[in-house]
Amino acid sequence: MNTTETGVPIREDWDPLSDDYLRDPYEISRKLRDETPVFYAPSIGYYVVNRMSDLLAVFEDHETFASVIVQDPVFPLDERASEVLAAGFEPLAVMSNRPEPDHSRIRVHTRRGFSNRRLKTLEPFIRGRCHELLDHMLAGGNSSEFVEALAFPLPGETVFRFIGFPEGDDELLKSWCGDRKAFSWGRPSVDQQVSVAEKMLAYWEYCRAFTARKRVERGDDFTSELLAAWEANPEDLTYHEVESIVYGLSFAGHEAVTALICNALMCLLPRRAAWEEIVADPGLIRNAVEEVLRFDSSQIAWRRITTRPTEVGGFRLPADAKLFLNFAAANRDDSLFEEPDSFDIHRPNANKHISFGKGVHFCLGVHLARLEVAIVLEALAERIPSLALVPDQAFRFFPNVTFRGPEKMRVQWDPS
Repeated sequence: MNTTETGVPIREDWDPLSDDYLRDPYEISRKLRDETPVFYAPSIGYYVVNRMSDLLAVFEDHETFASVIVQDPVFPLDERASEVLAAGFEPLAVMSNRPEPDHSRIRVHTRRGFSNRRLKTLEPFIRGRCHELLDHMLAGGNSSEFVEALAFPLPGETVFRFIGFPEGDDELLKSWCGDRKAFSWGRPSVDQQVSVAEKMLAYWEYCRAFTARKRVERGDDFTSELLAAWEANPEDLTYHEVESIVYGLSFAGHEAVTALICNALMCLLPRRAAWEEIVADPGLIRNAVEEVLRFDSSQIAWRRITTRPTEVGGFRLPADAKLFLNFAAANRDDSLFEEPDSFDIHRPNANKHISFGKGVHFCLGVHLARLEVAIVLEALAERIPSLALVPDQAFRFFPNVTFRGPEKMRVQWDPS
């Protein structure tokens, strides 16, 4: 096997956008972790890190391993797409891609938005809307395409209510979210790049107009809280940062939850004993969600870039080295998890997964995501205990290096 100048193995045989890897990254990732815990992948131009201990070391040293590239396209944009964005797409880096010390300054305000009080105000909406969507699904017979019926609309609408977007704009907002994963984390064609860039520009312009309107139409929502913080101390949080937070959260806050809801059903429904345990005892759902996050997370990788020469997994890396942090390998690391390729809703250390990151950039929406998935599983267990996946369906996973969940998923249940 060839190596880089510093001795890092080079693997020409691995591409996270290959059909085999998209279909099932876990068996391939196990071999990567065992054979080459750190390697260079020419397919994406990144150093790939596979062991949990190495990932934790990277996350805990944000000064050496910067997060500034996590929202950037994996591959360079075509000039046509760049021209579209140059027409006025100007959000600031304010979340996972903002370096210290500004990240911590802004995070103080964004973290307040995810307070226990805010989650308590959202919970009745999540429960009520979940049951409304289930009512509609059940009224259509004894089978349904679950992503369209519930898994996509519920997280999207939850984030929109959290931010304060008017309900009448939901369908427009959802239409702008399509294919964003391809733009930043896939290998899109030029036409795809241009199409997504146009949607991103329209979304940004909407968020700017919405934020301006909120200055005079306050409510009990996250945008109003941010505007109040800006007015109280405009040097600590700028107005442009408020606009950018609204834009960033409205994109980032729901597609991973959609995928996680679907992955939970893909884990639980074929394992009827586990599903029947949950139907009998919903108290098991909390740990079951953690096991889903470990076993088949909706986020299977993240990225960093080195700010100086450093060492990872015993290998020297130069400054400006791009790192691909392979959650699919680390979350099944047998040095931490017993029988890691087995799905066990009773696993005592299931919550030791890395799916929400670690350190200063730990995911802000972690509690909201867990709450939404738990509410959906509770509702399904109560109202459709016979729920099952339609047999022999072929699942397609949207081609990107970071987020994993089926594009469509058909479910069925016994007629009442």
